[in-house]
Amino acid sequence: MIHCPAVRKKSIQFHYDLTTFFYRLLWGEHIHHGLWEKNESPKDAQVRLTREVARLACIESGESVLDVGCGMGGSSLYLARHHRCQVTGVTISGVQRRWASWSAWRRGLGRQTTFVRADAEQMEWEPEQFDVIWSIECTEHLFDKAAFFRRAAEWLRPGGRMAICAWLEGTTDSSRARQLVMDVCEGFFCPSLGSMSDYRHWMSDAGLEVQDVLDWTDEVARTWEICQSRACRPGLRRLAYWIDRETGRFLDRFATIHRAYTERAMQYGCLVARKPP
Repeated sequence: MIHCPAVRKKSIQFHYDLTTFFYRLLWGEHIHHGLWEKNESPKDAQVRLTREVARLACIESGESVLDVGCGMGGSSLYLARHHRCQVTGVTISGVQRRWASWSAWRRGLGRQTTFVRADAEQMEWEPEQFDVIWSIECTEHLFDKAAFFRRAAEWLRPGGRMAICAWLEGTTDSSRARQLVMDVCEGFFCPSLGSMSDYRHWMSDAGLEVQDVLDWTDEVARTWEICQSRACRPGLRRLAYWIDRETGRFLDRFATIHRAYTERAMQYGCLVARKPP
């Protein structure tokens, strides 16, 4: 696992409060990667990733889902609408919580969704409260990932599933690769990046049975080609630096993460595990 000690939790919260507008402008409602098969639009590729994770997690109608790191509510609203789930979305950003709640109200999904502002590493839930714990590109921001998986496993009902998509430390071991990952961690506020093996270990150590381990690096890499192109819109980078230096650096790191994927310094993984019945 690669650690970036310069990242602070307050910086993560501040980042998402400040940059939600940029995420929405650059990438739409689903602020996670797209999963490309052919020539889908970015929106269709993002929905495909959500749909594929839901399939792997065997999401069933009416299940109770905890969406950890829900962002602006994209996945939560998808699960509520297409699977009729009862979804609780958690975000560290007050701006994102309000945005997600408004989106749910506007689409008539307010009764099926609840959005709360909370630190994923501090929140408390009743044992065996959820059928599914869902987290798309949030665990990168956790400081003690192993502890989170132990606690999250307790919130799952017997037979419940945990579905995780995460940025991962890659398979290339060199000083250049490590520097690329460190630059990504610094620019995107990730205190550490675990490997695929780390995630499998954390899930197993929490008492979960790992069922699916998928490397989607090649299928998602196009995300950053498109983001980088959109970030070159006239005045956008200048506006970002005017608002905050770290926000400007965030835009500058789009090319870095694309190189990290291309050179296998980073991977993108999907893991699904089940709590024994």
